[in-house]
Amino acid sequence: MLTPLLEGLRDSAVVNLGSAVTMVVDDSPFSLELTMQSLLGFGIQTRWPCHSAPEAMDILKEHAIDLLIVDVEMPGVDGMELVHWLRRSGLDPNAFVPIIMTGAHVRKDKVAKVRDSGANFLLTKPFSATSLLERIVWAARDSRPFLEVGDYFGPDRRFRSIKPPDGVERRADKIKLAQMEAARAAKAPEAGGPS
Repeated sequence: MLTPLLEGLRDSAVVNLGSAVTMVVDDSPFSLELTMQSLLGFGIQTRWPCHSAPEAMDILKEHAIDLLIVDVEMPGVDGMELVHWLRRSGLDPNAFVPIIMTGAHVRKDKVAKVRDSGANFLLTKPFSATSLLERIVWAARDSRPFLEVGDYFGPDRRFRSIKPPDGVERRADKIKLAQMEAARAAKAPEAGGPS
């Protein structure tokens, strides 16, 4: 039997990543190399390794890419500014490319800013190769429409789940509602019986 993580990735067998034109932007040479090696393990050759956002911007103006992985915090123009610029650039198809942002020590307020920049996902460093692959496959299958609302342009920030997630419910309001419904059902007379 597969673990829940591997079960979710099982459907990813139909995603061909070998020909993906990928750009990785990270000011840390170590993190850049680590991300590129993780991608190589999946058969993804990083075509455009960049050490800064301005370097990436120059390439994005001239070349189409299929996937962008960018560090949140970089000196000068940071990852969020790069993503915001790209989404608003009008560069077709690059403005619509799946974007995975990476960052260490990302606080809750930073997560909201990453989301609001137009990124598809945030992956916290250090990340495992499995986590990276999971986010890439998820981004490849992401069917959320792009929206333009005020200063925001990017994938719909709301995730809609058609079926509830597997496992034990942990949200207090949903647990209380289920308990109340069960108590109400237990008190109600059985259908067809005397009332």
